Amino acid sequence: MPKKELQLSVEPRERLGTTGAHALRGQGKIPAVVYGHGNVPEHVAIDAHAFEELMHHGGRNAIITLTDGGRKRQTALVRQIQLHPVSRRIIHADLQRVSADESIDTRLPIVTVGVAEGVRSFGAVMDVIVHELEVEGPANQIPENLEVEVTALGVHEHLTAADVPLPAGFKLLTPPETVVVSIEPSRTARELEEAAPGVAEEVTEPEVIGAEPAPAEAESPS
Repeated sequence: MPKKELQLSVEPRERLGTTGAHALRGQGKIPAVVYGHGNVPEHVAIDAHAFEELMHHGGRNAIITLTDGGRKRQTALVRQIQLHPVSRRIIHADLQRVSADESIDTRLPIVTVGVAEGVRSFGAVMDVIVHELEVEGPANQIPENLEVEVTALGVHEHLTAADVPLPAGFKLLTPPETVVVSIEPSRTARELEEAAPGVAEEVTEPEVIGAEPAPAEAESPS
C-alpha cells in the first residue's frame, strides 16, 4: 500500500561548504538540498532526529510535505542520503520536488514471500541476486517495497524482474530478463553432484592393471 504523506520542517541555510555543514551537525541538524521542477536548488537545514524518525517510519519512498515556520511550501521525495562511515548517522540529504500526480522513476526494494520448495524439501539455498528494481509510476502511489512469491520455486529455478508484480499504473524500468531470485543446491549437494559423474566413470571404465596400452591413433595430416 502507498504510504501516507509525511511532513518535515526545513529552514534556509546560509552558511554553505564544509565549515557550515559541520556547524549544522553540531547543532543536531542535517544540511540538505531541495531541487527539481526547473527551479534553483535550495540549501536547507533539517532536524537530524526528525529526519531519521521520518526515514524509520517509511519516508524513504513517500511524498514529504516540506514546511517552513508551519507554512506548507512544497512536496518532495528523498532521492539520496549520505551516511557517516563510522557512526552510520545521516549527514546529508537530497530532496527532489514532486507533485502528487507526477510520474517519477524510483528504486524499490524486493521482499520475498514464503519458503521456496527447493529450500524446504531439498535443502537448497535461495540467492537474492537483485535487491531492488527500478520502476516508474505516480509519486503519490509509490509502495514501500515490491513483494515476490517464491514458494513454488524448485532447485535450479529462478524468477526474473518481469515476474515481480507491480502496482497498477507502474511500469518496469529494470531489464525484464534480470534474474532476481535463484534457488541453487547447497554447497555440499553441489559438490556431490559435481563428483557423481567422475565416480560413475570410474565404475564403468575401471583401470586394467598390466594391460598393454592401446596404440595411439595416427594424427591426420593437416
